[in-house]
Amino acid sequence: MLSNIRIVLVETSHPGNIGGVARAMKNMALSQLYLVTPKIFPSADATARAAGADELLSKAVVCESLAEAVRDCTVVFGASARSRTISWPEVEPRACTHILRTLASDTSVAIVFGRENSGLKNHELDLCHYLLRIPCNAAFSSLNLAAAVQVVGYELFLAFGEQAPVNIGDAGADPLATVEQMDSFYTHLHETIADIGFLHPDKSKSIMRRLRRIFNRIHLDSKELDILRGILRFSQNHNK
Repeated sequence: MLSNIRIVLVETSHPGNIGGVARAMKNMALSQLYLVTPKIFPSADATARAAGADELLSKAVVCESLAEAVRDCTVVFGASARSRTISWPEVEPRACTHILRTLASDTSVAIVFGRENSGLKNHELDLCHYLLRIPCNAAFSSLNLAAAVQVVGYELFLAFGEQAPVNIGDAGADPLATVEQMDSFYTHLHETIADIGFLHPDKSKSIMRRLRRIFNRIHLDSKELDILRGILRFSQNHNK
């Protein structure tokens, strides 16, 4: 689905914003960029702001009108922060993805963003099936163009992107400790804190129960458990 979604920018006045949009698109695996009569394009400012997303700029389709940019699309969303006298069916970015889920995966979709200072005109919204609104502070509702594309792209990527698993450090490298291993650890722990005089005979059961709750919440892996057992052994030997 992502490969069939085009981002359409209408009469962008600052070329740096085009580059920022290209970067946001590449972050979210969107590849189709359409530009309707941009004020300046191509531009070194756009390339600089793209920061590695240059290929999206080189493949960008420049059109003379919004009608030309969306003429072969089946569904068109027009992004706008302004209220309108005549109501359009309104959706938020997450609801937009719900609508796209009901469509065939090869459906051509356009998401249209208007001018930096005035957004989309009513005759341009006439070409859109939905008005796409990004919820934000009502007292300051105008988003930077690239930021708006990033928000919408993020929801699209969550819904349709292929996300590779990310392993941080050595997380998951060792299997979690079994119940049997944990029971052996608790026995060892009880013996050790008794040896060092920490346990009070009348409170040993409640203390051990609380210690079990602490370690059960952590879900220790086998390597972590080995480290703790080593500390307990060292403590026992040191106190002999």
